[in-house]
Amino acid sequence: MLQRHRHELHSVLTRVATAQAATDEHFRSLRALSGAPWELLRNSPRRLGRLATFLPSNNLLYSYVLFGVIPSLYSDEVRIRPSARVAPAAMAVHEILGPHLRELGGGRIVMAPASQRDFLADCARSDAVVFTGRPDNGEEVAARLPGDTLLLTFGSGPNPVVVGPEAEPDAVCRTVLDARLYNSGQDCLCPDIVFVHRSLVREIVPRLADSLAGIRVGDRRDPATRVAPLVYPDAVEEAAGFLSAHRESLVHGGRVDVARRVVEPTSLHLPWQDAFHPPEFFSPVVLTMEYDDPRQLVRWLRSAEETARGMYVSVFGEPALAGTTRIGTSVVCEERITFDVEDGNRPFGGYGPRAGSVRRGGTAAGRPLLLSAEAGVRARP
Repeated sequence: MLQRHRHELHSVLTRVATAQAATDEHFRSLRALSGAPWELLRNSPRRLGRLATFLPSNNLLYSYVLFGVIPSLYSDEVRIRPSARVAPAAMAVHEILGPHLRELGGGRIVMAPASQRDFLADCARSDAVVFTGRPDNGEEVAARLPGDTLLLTFGSGPNPVVVGPEAEPDAVCRTVLDARLYNSGQDCLCPDIVFVHRSLVREIVPRLADSLAGIRVGDRRDPATRVAPLVYPDAVEEAAGFLSAHRESLVHGGRVDVARRVVEPTSLHLPWQDAFHPPEFFSPVVLTMEYDDPRQLVRWLRSAEETARGMYVSVFGEPALAGTTRIGTSVVCEERITFDVEDGNRPFGGYGPRAGSVRRGGTAAGRPLLLSAEAGVRARP
């Protein structure tokens, strides 16, 4: 199904994603569909009468597969509300794939633009709801649901990268840029801060700046383009505000064209600041911060702010953190970036309640999420 319509889907996806990201998304979608039988056998989800899904505004095909197609295999009906920002592209994905979903033997999938008020009425009549978006909006959705509705909320986290004293500079710089520049930085898995041990700052920071200097903003449909004009005007405005407030920390770039939605590939470097917590950039901004002692990182990850939004932390060449699986609420990815760890058939994220949570029976818990596992007969209360 996905392979037969690969070119049509690619054309749709590149309305909102770079060609590189669209290709990656296609293969991740294929892998998730291929792994669906294993996932359902492992988790034994109960039959859902209706699932209501708030589709995110990025990763349209992959999200459609994860929150629509695979759950339809154990649901009578899946109702999907596309994000207003990208509704035409999301609807186009559904129009391409919708007529072929019967091949999989799943329930009906209905996608239609709807007001939040109308869709919340659908949610209140559903057995389960998937919400993707800002945590505060997720709380508003939760307040409108019956107590026995299963609610999964997917938020975001800073996904920091740690570059320790034993990291190999060239390799780790390539890895950082691969993660930060994925779809021009417009993904919740992109790292919003890179902690660099002071012994490597003079090597890492110039290397990152030099690499960014060679990256030009281009047409997102061009397979060679790594950074394109951004899809979301608020991401451009928020990046402009942050860069303006931190001009003294700029290493490379910093120019923003709000009208064209262009954020120049940019690097900034900050000294250690215990109280600094980066925003979600959703743009090609590489922010590094120097650290001296890994205990600083542990303290930072265990702060109230990061405990709330802990998702992943990628660790390279930091022996003091080797063998650690979790710091605070953040899941440790040792010598790997988030995109290497993410698997559509396994629970996603960390334990920070603002990064992702499951709510049932009036109680909520932050933990890695997978709908089939939460709907499983052996699901945790």
